[in-house]
Amino acid sequence: MKRILLAMATTLAVTGSFAQNYPDNKPITIVVPFAAGGPTDKVARDFAEALRKQLGNTPIVIENVGGAGGTLGASKVAKAAPDGYTLLLHHIGMATSPGLYRNLQYKTLDDFEYLGLINEVPMTLIGKPSLAAGNYADLVKWISANKGTVNLGNAGLGSASHLCGLLYQSTLKVDMTTVPYKGTGPAMTDLIGGQIDIMCDQTTNTTGQIEGGKVKAYAVTTPKRLPGKLAQLPTLDESGMKGFNVSIWHGLYAPKGTPKPVLDKLNAALKVALKDADFDKRQEALGAVVVTDARVNPAEHKKWVEAEIGKWGPVIKAAGQYAD
Repeated sequence: MKRILLAMATTLAVTGSFAQNYPDNKPITIVVPFAAGGPTDKVARDFAEALRKQLGNTPIVIENVGGAGGTLGASKVAKAAPDGYTLLLHHIGMATSPGLYRNLQYKTLDDFEYLGLINEVPMTLIGKPSLAAGNYADLVKWISANKGTVNLGNAGLGSASHLCGLLYQSTLKVDMTTVPYKGTGPAMTDLIGGQIDIMCDQTTNTTGQIEGGKVKAYAVTTPKRLPGKLAQLPTLDESGMKGFNVSIWHGLYAPKGTPKPVLDKLNAALKVALKDADFDKRQEALGAVVVTDARVNPAEHKKWVEAEIGKWGPVIKAAGQYAD
């Protein structure tokens, strides 16, 4: 019994000492489960700079581990040493992957420590420039009149545009021909060129195209209208689709078993980083909204993800769109 108590005391002392010194100028790696240059990568790099300032200027390295809709990078972090030096920055795919992938290599709610939400990115419903519909009411009439022939583009299975499109069809109760692409770039090119009819995608990808008159904009997916450049667009909720609410959020995670004192340090740093003026300015330029509510706390962050899993699971199941 004495040996057990001594071992426990030693473990606690070592853990406490480790946490007190963390991060001890050792580089921290934030895994982004998508390719460099995309919206999530941009958020991660901006956030890493703000976080670094709160961790004694400890170097933070961004590692892009793309593939399988973000599940490869998430799996890598789930299996990493729980020491606070390997973190994951992931978007809404954290909640939709359990429904999309039959053979997920990790358990979303069990294999990670939740550190807090970072931001939310609104979505916009846009159409090809030659579309006859001049406003959202006209668009609904056009979709109804062209049932079975409307082409709805997206950036691939599990992408933000794919998820928004699924929920839009489900809520409108109209089936469309889904056209998946390998990324937002080619999907947007074909929308501008008129090869597809409509698409629902993040403001980070659509605001410039809307301002440039290259696509038609019909609505935003958030409960309230957006400030600034897209303030004139109605919400889908006010346009008759009551309760419609889709935003692409990003959160920070650590491997399960990371010592609580380390998690506490990271969460405290996250909260201050979210108030960083430069970070806020960069997020505003992306059309993103920095999270300031209770979801910056680990317990509320996890509760939010659990609710999102419950929201998206039935939508994905009804659509029957799965990946192995």
